[in-house]
Amino acid sequence: MEKWVVAAKRADFQKIGEMFGIDPVIARLIRNRDIQEIDDIRMYLSGTLDDLPSPEQMKGISEALEILREKIQNKQKIRIIGDYDIDGVTSTYILLKALRKLGAKVDTYIPDRIADGYGMHRELIERACRDGVDTIVTCDNGISALEEIQLARKLGMTVIVTDHHEIPFEEKENRRIYRVPEADAVINPKQPDCPYPNKNICGAVVAWKLTQALYAAFGLSEKEYLEFLEFAAIATVGDVMDLQGENRIIVKKGLEKIAHTQNAGLKALIDANGLDGKAISSYHVGFVLGPCINASGRLDTAARSLELFLSEDPMTAARIAGDLTALNESRKALTEQGRKEAERLVLETDAGKDRVLVLYLPECHESLAGIIAGRIRESFHKPVFVLTKAETGIKGSGRSIECYSMYEELVKCADLLEKFGGHPMAAGLSMKEEKLEAFRKRVNENCSLTEGDLIPKIVIDVPMPLSYVTEPLVKQLSILEPFGKGNSKPLFAEKGLRVLGLRILGKNRNVAKMQLMDGKGIVTEAVYFGDAEAFQAFTKTKETISVIYYPEINTYQGRSSIQAVIRNYC
Repeated sequence: MEKWVVAAKRADFQKIGEMFGIDPVIARLIRNRDIQEIDDIRMYLSGTLDDLPSPEQMKGISEALEILREKIQNKQKIRIIGDYDIDGVTSTYILLKALRKLGAKVDTYIPDRIADGYGMHRELIERACRDGVDTIVTCDNGISALEEIQLARKLGMTVIVTDHHEIPFEEKENRRIYRVPEADAVINPKQPDCPYPNKNICGAVVAWKLTQALYAAFGLSEKEYLEFLEFAAIATVGDVMDLQGENRIIVKKGLEKIAHTQNAGLKALIDANGLDGKAISSYHVGFVLGPCINASGRLDTAARSLELFLSEDPMTAARIAGDLTALNESRKALTEQGRKEAERLVLETDAGKDRVLVLYLPECHESLAGIIAGRIRESFHKPVFVLTKAETGIKGSGRSIECYSMYEELVKCADLLEKFGGHPMAAGLSMKEEKLEAFRKRVNENCSLTEGDLIPKIVIDVPMPLSYVTEPLVKQLSILEPFGKGNSKPLFAEKGLRVLGLRILGKNRNVAKMQLMDGKGIVTEAVYFGDAEAFQAFTKTKETISVIYYPEINTYQGRSSIQAVIRNYC
C-alpha cells in the first residue's frame, strides 16, 4: 500500500521561469526541493566552486593547521586512522596524498571490519604507540572514541579528529549534554558551536576542506586541492548525503571531472565496469563504482580500495579494479541470500509484527548487514536493524525511514549496547547476544511511529498529462541533475490511461514495454522495470490505470521519441 500525494508548494513559477530562462515546470520542480530564495535558485542552477564556504569557518581547522604545520616541519610520525567504507577510504586517500605532498612523514591504517571493527580501538592506539607514532589523525571516525582518545593522549600522542557523524550526547533533565572527545583538534561541522553553514557533509569533504586549508597555509596554489574533487563527490554520493547547496555543487563539478580523471585507479575502475567514455552520473557512482569500492571493505580489506587509488601503474590498477569488480559480484550473491532470510523473518515470525524490525541473521556476513537492512526497509517501509553473529557478541547496522531518528533512538538504549554511532537515517551497533531481546523490546516500546508513518509516501511533483511533455522540457530536466537524496528525480503523474500492446522483455522478464493512450486518443511509448508479469496481470483487470512516471527521450535507429518510465501504478 502506498500513499500518493502531490507537492503543493507555491511560488510565481512563471516569473521565476522568465527570470532564469527556464520552463515554469522546471521552476516548480526547484521549488518542490525547498529552494525558494532567488540567490538559492541561482546557486542551484549555476553555482560554482567559488560559492562554497571557506574551510576557515569550520571549528577546529585553525588548531589542526597549527599542529600539522609543526609535525610536518619536525618530521614527526603521523598516522591516519580511516574507515572501511567508501567515505572512509576516500577521506583517507585525500589526507594521505595531501600530507605526503607537504612532506609529512605519514602512514595510514584502515581498520579491518572483522578483526578490528569500526573506528579507533584501544589496540590500534597501543599499536600506534609501539610504532613510534607522534600524531593520530582520524578520517570519518573518532567523534565517539572518547576513552580511546584519552588513552592516546595519556600515552603522549597528539590526536586530530576529522569526522562528520553525530556528536555523542546524554539526555539529562530534558537537556542534551554533548560529549566532544578531548582531542587536540576536533573538526566536525555537527559540533553545536561550529559556525560552518553546511552540517551535512561527508567525512571526505571534511578531509578535503582540511586539505584546502593546509595547501593555502603552505603556499600551494589554491587550485591544487581540486585534485581531490572527484573523490569528495564520490564519497558524498556513496555516503548518501543530501544533494543540496554545497553538496550538489561538489557532486555536479566532481562528476564532470571524473570522466577526465587523472587517477589511474579510478580510471581502471571505470573501465572495469564498462563505463569508459561515458558520462558518469550519480547513479553510476551510487550503484556501480561505489559498491566496488565498498566491496573490498566488506569481503576483503578496504586497504585494497586505497591501494587502487594510490596506484600509478595502469597494469596494477587494472588488476586491482578487476578484483574489486569480481568481489562486488560475490557480494551481490551473498546479499541476496541474506535478504531472502531477512524477508522470511519479517513474513513468518513475530519480529515482523514490530514497528521497528530487529532481525537476527547469525550466519550472515556482518559486512552485509547494512545493505540487507536497506533492502528490507525499502520493502516494508519500517526502521530496520539487521544483526549478525560476531567473534564477541553480535554486531549490526540499521537503516531508517524519514520520521525515525535512528541515532537518537540508540542513545535511549545505550545501557544495552557495547558501542554505537551513526546518523538519523543509518547506524552501526554492537551488543552482547543475551541483550538482543531486551534491545528489540526497548526500541519498540520507545517507538512513537504511527500507522500513517509506516505507509510509504510517494510525492508527485506535477500531475502532468503525457501529452504535455515535449522534448525541450525533457532536455531541460537535465539541469536539475545530479539526482540523489535531497534532490530526487522529478515524478509526474497521470490517470485514466489505457495500456496497449504490452510486451514482456528481458532474460529475467523484468521489463514491460507498451503504449499508453489518454482519453483524447494521444499515444505515448512507455516502459516499466520490475515485476513485469505482475504489472501485466494488473493491467488485464483494469480498463485504465494511473501512473507515476519520469519522461525521457528514447533514441532508436536514429529516431527520437518521448518515453514514459513508469515508477508506480494503481
